[in-house]
Order: sequence, then structure tokens, then C-alpha cells
Amino acid sequence: MRSHFNLVVLLIVLTASCDTGKLTVIADLPSSLKETSAIEVTKNPELLWVIEDAGNKNNLYALNREGSIIKDIDIDNIQNIDWEDLTSDDDGNMYIGDFGNNSKKRKNFAIYKVTNPKNIDKSTTANVISFTLPKKIKSKDFESFFLYNNAFYLFSKDHKKCKLFKVPNTIGDHVAEFISEYKFEGKYKKVTSADISDDGRTVVLLTHDKLWKLTNYTSDDFFNGTVETVKFEHDSQKEGITLINSNTVLITDEKTKNEGGNIYSFSFD
Repeated sequence: MRSHFNLVVLLIVLTASCDTGKLTVIADLPSSLKETSAIEVTKNPELLWVIEDAGNKNNLYALNREGSIIKDIDIDNIQNIDWEDLTSDDDGNMYIGDFGNNSKKRKNFAIYKVTNPKNIDKSTTANVISFTLPKKIKSKDFESFFLYNNAFYLFSKDHKKCKLFKVPNTIGDHVAEFISEYKFEGKYKKVTSADISDDGRTVVLLTHDKLWKLTNYTSDDFFNGTVETVKFEHDSQKEGITLINSNTVLITDEKTKNEGGNIYSFSFD
């Protein structure tokens, strides 16, 4: 979730793009990755990190700017129950959110820390940060989170109200802290990925046809400020988002029949 102006320039210069609504296709996702569920950029702007969700390998992949796999890292001490999102810290460590819960029956959730994946060739082990929800809150489905001030912020995938939770970035077991909730308007309300800008002033939440931009919030209650809807004019199963500067994101979607399976660039403001 780093800001990399150079990456934007390189993507524009080196890729032949086409417009899809307000989105610009910059690369195809590898055909071997059937269900890409997240995208993340760290301090190394040459690498685009992705994962797949439930039923796929417990692997972390690094793509180049053309969308080809250049690193395929097997994380051999954990299982891909339902990997849904990625985030990273200033040291280049990657965090995998294993918290998908379509059945709404899951009680235990996990975040896996992969240390310096850019230095790993083929396989590694991950540290585990596990959490449960507060007792009075029913089981939730999650597909989105980010790291901010050494804590993870998770947004529930809800049709009625999106709930925001906080989990400390500390190895071990935790009970998530409920912060607030928000009722979004529109057809697609279920948040599938999230990110926060380097300066902590802008949060973006992804759905199939738009993003929500959150600004002017106080503390870490990201819903108590300004919430803006930014439409793509394009509908697909979008699953991953990462900010590469204050007003530009990369987005991935899953391939369905002859559509999707791309990496897109989108600028707002």
C-alpha cells in the first residue's frame, strides 16, 4: 500500500491499455490463477503481489508489470481456508487475510504474516495472528482489510450495514474490537477489498461497480467523516484494490466466461 508515482508512469508507458468504462486495463492476470482475490504493492514497485481465495493453493504470487508470475511462494505451514485480501507494512512484510466466511458459520479467523517475501525464492512459513469476534456479534464474512498504525482494520461484507473492526498487529490470539458501522446506498454494497493512503487521510473500499472514498474522519472511525461514491461505469467481480498514490488505484477482477481476469488502473479526483 505504498505510494509509487514511478509505478504509475511505468504502467502507462510500458503497457498497451484499453478503456473499460472509466477503468484502464494494464495487464491480463495469469490464466493459471483462476480466482485472484487481492492485489498489493509494497516499497518495491516492480512487484504486484496477488493471492487466490478458497479452494486454491496456499501460495503468494509476485507479478511483473506485464502480469507474468515471477515469484511463486508456497507457504507450507498454513492452509488457504478462504484468503481474501492483502496488506503490507513499511518493512515489506506481507499479511494475508484468511477471513472469508460465506457460510457465516466461521468463528475463528486468521491473518498470516509473511516476512520479506521479496527475498524468498520458493517456500516459507508464516506467523499467525488469529482473532474471534466479540461475543454479542454474529459471525461475519470479511473480504477486506488494511494495516494502519500497527493495527488491522477489517470491513464486513454485509448487504445491510458494513461493520468496522480492529485487530492488533501482534502474533497470537485476539478478540476483534468493534468500532462502528455504516449503511451504504446502491445496488452493490458488499465490500470486497480495502486500502488506506500512505498519509492515512484517504480510505478506499471496493465493490463490483464502484469504490467508496472515505476522508475527513477522526481517529480510526473511518465512517465518521465524508463518504463519497466513485463509479467505474463497469461491472465485474472485482476483488482486489491497492492505492499506488493518493488518487490512483490498481484493481483486479476474477475471470468469468470471456470477461474479467485483468489488472486495471483507475484514477479519481
